[in-house]
Amino acid sequence: MMLSQICRIERRMSNFGRLACALAVTSVLTAAAVRVGAQEPTPAPDTSGNTPRSAMRGYLTASRAADYTRAATYLDLRSLPPAQRSNGPELAKELHVVLDRTLWVELDSLSDDPDGATDDGLPPRRDLVGTIWGPSARVEVYLDRVGGAGLPPWQVAGSTVRQIPKLYQDFGYGRLTELLPAPFFDVRFLDVQLWQWIGLVVLALAAAIVAWVATAVTARALRVVLLRSRLAFEEPHLPLAVGPLRLLAAAALFDAGTGLLALPVPAYRVVTGIADALVVFAVVWLLWRIADVFARAAERRFASEGKPAAAGLVPIGRRTVKVLLTAVAMIAVLENFGFNVTGILAALGVGGLAVALAAQKTVENLFGGITLIADQPVRVGDLCRFGDRTGTVEDIGLRSTRLRTPERTVVSVPNGQFASMELENFARRDRIRLQATLALRYETTPAQVRAVLTAISKLLLGNPKVAPDSAYARFVGFGATSLDIEVVAYVATAETSEFLAVREDLFLGMMDAVATSGTAFAAAKVPPPTVAAPQPPPRPPPTDGGAQR
Repeated sequence: MMLSQICRIERRMSNFGRLACALAVTSVLTAAAVRVGAQEPTPAPDTSGNTPRSAMRGYLTASRAADYTRAATYLDLRSLPPAQRSNGPELAKELHVVLDRTLWVELDSLSDDPDGATDDGLPPRRDLVGTIWGPSARVEVYLDRVGGAGLPPWQVAGSTVRQIPKLYQDFGYGRLTELLPAPFFDVRFLDVQLWQWIGLVVLALAAAIVAWVATAVTARALRVVLLRSRLAFEEPHLPLAVGPLRLLAAAALFDAGTGLLALPVPAYRVVTGIADALVVFAVVWLLWRIADVFARAAERRFASEGKPAAAGLVPIGRRTVKVLLTAVAMIAVLENFGFNVTGILAALGVGGLAVALAAQKTVENLFGGITLIADQPVRVGDLCRFGDRTGTVEDIGLRSTRLRTPERTVVSVPNGQFASMELENFARRDRIRLQATLALRYETTPAQVRAVLTAISKLLLGNPKVAPDSAYARFVGFGATSLDIEVVAYVATAETSEFLAVREDLFLGMMDAVATSGTAFAAAKVPPPTVAAPQPPPRPPPTDGGAQR
């Protein structure tokens, strides 16, 4: 009935009204579904004080709610003079401040047995909560099973209660409670008081301003010193270090000042962890900038020395260094925040091993390329023999080396395989060997042979490109159809085109020397023509007697 009335009203409403009606119906249905599907309420935590865990939970719950009168019921005040027992709420408040600053109570580590822990080496009905290390001595925080009428059975031990005033003098707020109004201490967010939040903001701003001013003054002073020392080439590198050093100084100042804010233990750990992480980040940032400076210097040096392949590897090395620095920084930050870095490193080790096994050939080729660039058996532009082939090196990459063959094709050889080959580098030659055998006809007389040898020797020694200590022409033997003269010389050049030109001139001079001496080169012996063997006449077809008839 109700639903039909709602639908009739909906037809008369505007679009906005229809939307509002739909939202209202949806809200009603959602609330009904929540009420239908609601589960039983979670039971309240035990704060009865029947066990050490419930007693400490009850004290902390009451203290965080600023109900120090109830919190005082968890303190054993019997050991105090009667005149001081009425200060129970004040002692409970002071103990709360001390615990916040010095001891993080792990409730799950406390016994949940009414008789307490029996295997901790303490007297019966006594449990240890933790130890507070003060400036002068340490104080053990105990819980005793007292069993007073109307009070929780387990209470903070009287030996600990007597130490509360002394502990508050060491770890309390001091005169700050007299200078600031009560709301600065009563207002809390994330268990941090209002004055502490204000102190964190002021400390962060102060650290940033001091760091900015200090780094600006220091950079200006260093710039003047470098200019006066005529080290102007170092002056452009100073701005690269200003940012990291400024962050490092600000983080260090902030970390040093957090101890003055009397933060609770969890908040103090988080704040100091963030400050330490900023310090690590600043150091890594500075190392990144240093790596960039060295990488640029290495690139300029390799470029000036004509090593483009080595210069191409510099960016890869720079990125590798940055990745390693980042990984170390992340591990340090995680360790600082309490994570199990050992497990992370073990996982990374297993993962790295799996990647290395999967990329074995890739890693082999990568290191092969690095070996080729570092050892430089061949360089880009060199003519070399690799295996049974010859080619000119065009590029040495991360995976393979590309060579241009005499047929003008490009051959790509994996770096791991190419580095393990026997490489013959023709570009590193200081001389190129010339060798030829001149075949004179047998009609040549000894006088003519001597004339040819003398003319060729003068020809070799008269050429400025021929090394005189290596050139000779000798009559070496009687061939099958000729008298053989061997000519050997080293042409002092590494360029193939220049060697071919010198060899051509020498060969033409040798031809002139042979012609001038009155003899000639022996003609090649032409093999006699082969005569085809006569073919037998074809056999007559077989005769058939029936056909003759």
